[in-house]
Amino acid sequence: MSLKHVEEYRRADLSRSLAEKIRRISTRNIRLMEVCGTHTVSIFRSGIRSLLPETISLLSGPGCPVCVTAQSEIDAFIALARTEGVIITTFGDLMRVPGTVSSLQKQRAEGRDIRIVYSTMDAVDVARKNPDKKVVFLGVGFETTAPTIAAAIVTARRTGVDNFFVYSAHKLVPPALTALMSLSGVTVDGFILPGHVSVIIGLDGYRDFFEMHRIPCVVAGFEPTDLLQAIAMLVEQVETGAPALENAYGRAVTDAGNPAARKLLQEVFKTADVAWRGIGLIDGSGLKIRESYAIFDAERMFALTLPEAKEPKGCACGEILTGSKIPPECALYKKICTPIDPVGPCMVSDEGACRIWWASGVREAAVREAVSH
Repeated sequence: MSLKHVEEYRRADLSRSLAEKIRRISTRNIRLMEVCGTHTVSIFRSGIRSLLPETISLLSGPGCPVCVTAQSEIDAFIALARTEGVIITTFGDLMRVPGTVSSLQKQRAEGRDIRIVYSTMDAVDVARKNPDKKVVFLGVGFETTAPTIAAAIVTARRTGVDNFFVYSAHKLVPPALTALMSLSGVTVDGFILPGHVSVIIGLDGYRDFFEMHRIPCVVAGFEPTDLLQAIAMLVEQVETGAPALENAYGRAVTDAGNPAARKLLQEVFKTADVAWRGIGLIDGSGLKIRESYAIFDAERMFALTLPEAKEPKGCACGEILTGSKIPPECALYKKICTPIDPVGPCMVSDEGACRIWWASGVREAAVREAVSH
């Protein structure tokens, strides 16, 4: 299917046609996992689950950057916020993530200087305007956001802003896919690969993973027709027994990705073994700042005393991130854990599975109430 304009990917007739095709060709029970929080949002917002046959289960994987950030990293962020003479800059979705003993939001309420920024260059500007302070940007995200943080570090060095630091907690998607395949209790028959990440790493970024595991993989965009087309391609691969690595988001994703962005990542970062919430330590799955840019590395430049990291008691966020559970299967979901008072990060971030399920339930309840009146 080849469409020219974004509006065409929202056409109801095309979505219905693809849904009918999926129902027609799907004969066996399969579990498909999306590995992108924005995909999870789009699937719920467009009602895609209601269009699929009972043979197809959609699972939410480790696609929410804030959610997969390890508890020890959240604790490090909080320790940095408590450090004298430090200004913390961060994107807003980190503020309410509970650490072992506190959160950034609580630290700001207690008087710590924590500022929400909308780009990494904003953080560099904060450092430039506060030369007597040490300004730390909390770098959380996947291959999508990491190039912008790399660009900020390069800019800081070029312009002599030597009071700017980054704590890099960036993570890489392909190694996480490999780790998922080795987890006991996790069964996945195909992956809906993330669109934004794939713009950077390209289809080639998944080839090693695909050749190792020979599991159906399709890169998808974010409109309803994008996602239904990707699901149809995955179902066809499963039904025919012919796994492939395919691209259903050709208008944005190429085989090679973005060479300039990948070159910038290579210049500033090196891969490292890092922990993911719910999965544990994954070889080569993180990005840490290279020695040549060490003076901008908050992890090196600050001596932090951290508490023993403890996951929130009773929280199933880790199991939800691996597809072992869905949010309603967590004992805390909607009872103790809500967006107003979250226990785990999956209920905090707009891309967290628990938050998305909760919001969808609220909308469904509102519709039912409106209809009944």
